[in-house]
Amino acid sequence: MDYLEYLLDPEHWDLAVNGNIPSLIVDHLYYTVITLLIASLIAIPVGLYIGHTGRFSFVAINAGNAGRSLPTLGLIILLVTVIGFGLLPVVIALVILAIPPILTSTYAGLRAINPASVDAAKGMGMRPLQILFRVEIPIALPLILSGLRSATLQVVSTATVASYVGLGGLGRLLVDGLALNQYDRVIAGAVVVALLAIVLDLIASGLQRLVVSPGVSGRALTRTSNKPARSAPEAAPAAAG
Repeated sequence: MDYLEYLLDPEHWDLAVNGNIPSLIVDHLYYTVITLLIASLIAIPVGLYIGHTGRFSFVAINAGNAGRSLPTLGLIILLVTVIGFGLLPVVIALVILAIPPILTSTYAGLRAINPASVDAAKGMGMRPLQILFRVEIPIALPLILSGLRSATLQVVSTATVASYVGLGGLGRLLVDGLALNQYDRVIAGAVVVALLAIVLDLIASGLQRLVVSPGVSGRALTRTSNKPARSAPEAAPAAAG
């Protein structure tokens, strides 16, 4: 197949040549990381505040629908018209795309906490900020990270639109391939974007497994339930001792 020949051609993976697949991947990752950092700095504090206090919950509830309805390419073109060409309009559009899943998952994570856990923390004398950082955030962390993973996948797949306004990234393979009727380049670009999304999701899954407590994720319960029960002759000496 032609797209496999294009994809596996060593010339297209030459690190020294600007515009080849490795340099396009670096550009694509740069847009993705910048976007996720800015979106996280905005959405996570807002989601924590809404989830902890219960105020302005309509913002988090409606954010998901708003994020799904935004036409990212149209938004970029509008921002380019207002701001001009460059990285800024692309990052703004991608940040607007990434905020809803992070915000809604952070809010949902805090609201899903069993009130008895919060009441127990209050009973131990914890202050509101201590309850937030030592009880609510650790318990809500799986949902918060799932929102980050969802936002990562959306940004990686959508960052290809950056090439429509003259920037780099893997979208160059798609845009240039369509312009030149080189469909092997187009398909190869789509495959690389999909593989990059899968790799980033696997890395995020590994990080989630590292940072989430086994007691919260349920791994500790699974380990306990998988341990074989001691037989009666083994249990008897232990009970006697």
